[in-house]
Amino acid sequence: MGRGLAILLLLVGIVSCNTVFDDQSACPRGVSLRFVYEHNMEYVNSFHRQGHCVNVFVFDSDGNFVDNWIENDPNLVRNEDYRMERKLEKGSYTLIAYGGLTCDDASFTYLPLYTKIPGQEAAVTMRHRGYESCESLHSLFYGSATVEIGDDDYVEKTIYLIKNTNNLRFILQQMNGEQVVADEFSVSICDDNAALGWDNEVIPYGLVTYSPWIQGETIIGVQENGQTPVSAAFYELSTSRLTLKTSPRLMVYSKARQEYIINIPLNTYLLLLKSELYSEMPSQEFLDRISEWSLVFFLDSQNRWVNTRIVVNDWVVRINSTDF
Repeated sequence: MGRGLAILLLLVGIVSCNTVFDDQSACPRGVSLRFVYEHNMEYVNSFHRQGHCVNVFVFDSDGNFVDNWIENDPNLVRNEDYRMERKLEKGSYTLIAYGGLTCDDASFTYLPLYTKIPGQEAAVTMRHRGYESCESLHSLFYGSATVEIGDDDYVEKTIYLIKNTNNLRFILQQMNGEQVVADEFSVSICDDNAALGWDNEVIPYGLVTYSPWIQGETIIGVQENGQTPVSAAFYELSTSRLTLKTSPRLMVYSKARQEYIINIPLNTYLLLLKSELYSEMPSQEFLDRISEWSLVFFLDSQNRWVNTRIVVNDWVVRINSTDF
């Protein structure tokens, strides 16, 4: 008799939160959020492998700021089954998510919150020292979604992310195989991309100079005699989002020649990799999907760039025209 009464009470409780005839103000409502980063060339979700923390800014239907949900436990975020579950009242909401923004070693910071979603104002800015950055940037991911909270208990929603940070490995090699000393050159990338808006578009902020966070020399093989080593200089630089709305430049200064031997539009050369395999993919999407780049430039015996061929991400690109 007691068992039957318990079952009856349980059924009554279930009905009371799912029928329009009862007061539902006390019933739990909210969202269960899944975070997916498959905006890469593999089209495979890898946020649980690369993410360290996640937070979500919540705005109501009028654009008013409601809350900022934060999860900084990497053991949770790195679990592919992780779901951020939060209570939320009935209504329509805009969710703006960032991965890597609130980690202890975050490279970006968010600006003071507005009462409403702003127009063209910046939402996050990259940390820098006097508009110079020589750090390996902590990965930053961005995504947004809208959600309607009704009478159901919890609404499941997936937020799809894109990666806003890039790492470029830049290599200088002489055509004749002679040694190239890294300290004999200064490598930098200049771009106005340190501030990103709520829509993830770049906001004018000021030109930032990115310098290598690591550099050196490495042996890449031997000459035809089988004994003389062939070396190259390498540099790794980390930048914020690369977009077609700005004009980043890659520059290499030769200290011996006291001149720039390379000064090129970076986006133009990265897009040389966009072969017919990706002919239908928009150029901005291509730049967003690749976050790891490698470029090999060849020098002549006078340490001048042989500007007819480069290697981009292991693809040999022969340049018919260098008038960019």
